[in-house]
Amino acid sequence: MSKWDKEYIKLCKKILKNGKEVENRTGINTIKIPGYEFEFDLSKEFPVLTTKQLFFKNAITEILWIYQVASNDVRWLKERGNHIWDEWECDDNGDWHATQMLPNQDGKLEKQEVVKHFGKEYAHTIGTAYGWIVNKYHLIDNLIDKIKNNPTDRRMIMSLWQNEFLDTAVLPSCVWCTEWDVTDGKLNLWVHQRSCDVPLGLPFNVTQYAVLANLIAHVTGLKVGKMYWSIKDAHIYVNQVDGIKEQIKRFDENKDLPAPKLWINPEIKNFKDFDNSRELKDIKIVDYKHMGKIEFPIAQ
Repeated sequence: MSKWDKEYIKLCKKILKNGKEVENRTGINTIKIPGYEFEFDLSKEFPVLTTKQLFFKNAITEILWIYQVASNDVRWLKERGNHIWDEWECDDNGDWHATQMLPNQDGKLEKQEVVKHFGKEYAHTIGTAYGWIVNKYHLIDNLIDKIKNNPTDRRMIMSLWQNEFLDTAVLPSCVWCTEWDVTDGKLNLWVHQRSCDVPLGLPFNVTQYAVLANLIAHVTGLKVGKMYWSIKDAHIYVNQVDGIKEQIKRFDENKDLPAPKLWINPEIKNFKDFDNSRELKDIKIVDYKHMGKIEFPIAQ
């Protein structure tokens, strides 16, 4: 069993045992704990869950969409068969529609129809979020430059949380900040997450940021080191509990499925040159064995 599966199931069990059920904007309650931390040694294991099937190509194309393409256009993902942002896509007029639980005049949460008007220039995007921020502030270019030319810099930070642009973001970034460090020829990474859908979001996020760390290490001539992960508000939606219990049951049956491996095309030297087509010719996860798919509903 992979170390990542063990740590993940440990978190799920803690939430189910010690978590508090709370209301939120989606109208579907969550069971939450206020904080949690992981540590991964990426030089020893590439983290992909085996207790359920992870559609890792979607995870990788999303991280390339954000940091390599630096895009907020959902159509780019759809062209690659990736539909994880469909629910948050603005329409042809740049409007976004949803039903959410929001405070009424008495301060109590009630179901309300939400329409956000972003303008036609934001049609088919998620507004000023994620890749839009990366592009505006040249975050990935600046990071790679610092790693190559000033590796002892203690200010190697990429923040997707920019107060000025939160009102024009359909969904403010959940994984909102990364910090980077070079020590003894290894590239280390800290990931900060403000809100964590543990069944759906966390498996994606961990795998994709592990890919990002490996890619950045590769193009800067470094070995990959540790990835540290901090979560504020780690939660399971109440309509996801049965699926998580199934995943825990699979783990407790103790099938010995090893972690897969990550392959990166050694000929690629520039981050922008990695193939980002549906085929992902330069990035492969090999020897991936899993215990099958588990369906988890999305809460918008």
